[in-house]
Amino acid sequence: MSVRLDRIDLPDFGRDSVRPTLPPELHSVRFRRFVDRLGELGFDSAIVYADREHSANISYLTGFDPRFEEALLVVTGDGSPLLVTGNECIGMAEAAPLDMRVELHQDLSLPGQPRDRSRPLRDVLASEGLGSRVAMIGWKEFTDRSMVEVPSWIVEAARDVAGGSGVLENANHILTAARGGLRIINEVEQLAAFEHASCTTSSGVANLLRNLEPGMSEAEAVSFLGWDGSPLSCHLMLTAGDRASLGLLSPGDRPIERGDRLTTAFGIWGALTCRAGFVVRDSGELPPAIGDYVEKLVVPYFAAIVEWYEALHIGQTGGALFDIIDRHLGDPFFGIFLNPGHQIHLDEWVNSPISPESDIALASGMALQVDVIPATGSEYFTTNIEDGIALADGDLRATIAQRYPAMWSRIERRRTFMADVLGIDLHPDVLPFSNIPAVLSPFLLAADLAMVVDR
Repeated sequence: MSVRLDRIDLPDFGRDSVRPTLPPELHSVRFRRFVDRLGELGFDSAIVYADREHSANISYLTGFDPRFEEALLVVTGDGSPLLVTGNECIGMAEAAPLDMRVELHQDLSLPGQPRDRSRPLRDVLASEGLGSRVAMIGWKEFTDRSMVEVPSWIVEAARDVAGGSGVLENANHILTAARGGLRIINEVEQLAAFEHASCTTSSGVANLLRNLEPGMSEAEAVSFLGWDGSPLSCHLMLTAGDRASLGLLSPGDRPIERGDRLTTAFGIWGALTCRAGFVVRDSGELPPAIGDYVEKLVVPYFAAIVEWYEALHIGQTGGALFDIIDRHLGDPFFGIFLNPGHQIHLDEWVNSPISPESDIALASGMALQVDVIPATGSEYFTTNIEDGIALADGDLRATIAQRYPAMWSRIERRRTFMADVLGIDLHPDVLPFSNIPAVLSPFLLAADLAMVVDR
């Protein structure tokens, strides 16, 4: 297989005018599944922690996500959930679709706010009857499950209630383990919401690249992403020039210059789209020392991504996908150091089954991020093609087609485009969600010039 640059015509795949919503009863199903899993693993209770940056677990279970402050979901043996919030979230808790009791605990509130109308946290937890084995769920699992990342004052109160013989255990794996985590396999309704999110982020990045011009500021350029107020999974990112090599930075007022390095990323719940390259029209506008940018970096990178895409199917192991990227891009020049692909949900990175010798098999209902990032640390900068996909077996595909026909039409047209224009042959299990699916344009002022397979 060889790859090359070619002119392409990118269709407008569109998106639904109204974003899909989750049926309220879905949260009850999820919560019951969670309670059952706690029982199977021998836990007497669970405390699920959330803050503004780490709200995905509590939102998945209840439909509630805190603004400004922290929150706790306390679940005990009888399965009756108690949502504990601070001053500013107590009202919005009523909007949560899961039927819960709600209690104000003002130490969850912002600094300096009133703290005169709530019980000590120890009393709240004691009245719930935690039992002696408590699952502590924040956002990050560790190999050592005695390591708990929930704030210490919450952990100390829970330990006090559980008693000297009680055990508090990091139980994030229940929700986020790369194999078997409850949030790893998505319902059809959730996949529809994620596809809509991916339409938003990918169309935004495409619009930015179509309108990018030297002389506009980074802040002016980022406006072309067209953020519509959907909850962000990360800050909007766009940087040009020397700062672009640092990655992950927010746009400033610096004018974008011809020849600049540039990277941009747009992430909302369930989707993130990223592209990177040089603000030029062709290789003649690159510095002479990197005139072979496409041949040295972009060509092997795209060849690796194509093979990665074509190897995707239900049952494929994460280790096999890792080996593909390592074989193509294992040279230290490419600087690949993160997992080459990961699972995505309301949070941009849930976990990753893709690592050396991983025997974790990909499963129907997984939403995945095609995310392989070269960090050359050199004048060659980087290239990047980051999009969302899902895996679906025949039954799930039929359900999507029946319940979300417009979504299914977009998926089919994307698959056809990837095969007929880009030359990427996907397994039937693979559902591309991006409206710029696998489109890699290394010269950002020539968005219609993209990498294709030359078979």
